[in-house]
Amino acid sequence: MGKPYHLFKYNLRDDDDFTIIAHRGASAYFPENTIPSFKGAIAMGADMVELDVQLTSDKEVVVFHDEKISRCTDGRGKIADHTLAELKKMDAGSWYSKDFKNTRIPTLAEVLGVCKNKIAANIEIKTEAVSKMFFGGIEEKCLKIVEQARMREHVVFSSFDPRAIMHLKQIDNTVTVAVLFEKKRYGSKLPSDIIESLGADAFNCSNAEFNKKWLANFKLNNIPVNIYTVNDAKNMRRFLKIGVSGIFTNKPDILKRVAADIKQM
Repeated sequence: MGKPYHLFKYNLRDDDDFTIIAHRGASAYFPENTIPSFKGAIAMGADMVELDVQLTSDKEVVVFHDEKISRCTDGRGKIADHTLAELKKMDAGSWYSKDFKNTRIPTLAEVLGVCKNKIAANIEIKTEAVSKMFFGGIEEKCLKIVEQARMREHVVFSSFDPRAIMHLKQIDNTVTVAVLFEKKRYGSKLPSDIIESLGADAFNCSNAEFNKKWLANFKLNNIPVNIYTVNDAKNMRRFLKIGVSGIFTNKPDILKRVAADIKQM
């Protein structure tokens, strides 16, 4: 089993065993998956940013969540239909606020350049970017970019697609990878069985899916578990008291405050 998420932080304190994961950056306050959102997460004291990666038509790795670009840009079509140069001309900020007009879709390399020496990263590989091949596919491209950025010790990969997890482990079995749970893929299997079957290191699931049976399974098998996406203080407190490894949130400033309050109790 790989290292718990808290061991991927910068400036780790001995008593700091919980990870504040900024979901698509500080996305409650900035346009998601953009440089301003990741810089905002750093400024708010998050431990890790979560980001989504896909491939352009010319096989460059960009940070973007949706398969289609219409929700978060002024463009149309799919990420995979456009070259990087075409995507770089699109406005990825005005949909959120005119204050972010002309914010651009970043590449993975650009985002890691912002994160380096400041914050760890959870790189989610989107299912639409995964292919049958693993050499030359998005997984190998991401691993090379992480190596070039010298961020290996501060990166965790995740995916809903089990092929991505297996590809990553086939290319480099020392890389740390988290399962993103989806019931339609795994049914009623226990987390420990899923982890073992894929050779994964951690388990990420939604707050609605988390249950007492799973909690016992996580503790018995020493599996790091991270919950998404929690934005209200009440549920943040609940999961912190249960003892999860980390929480994904659009509001890392709120989670940081809640975590500090609980530590002082």
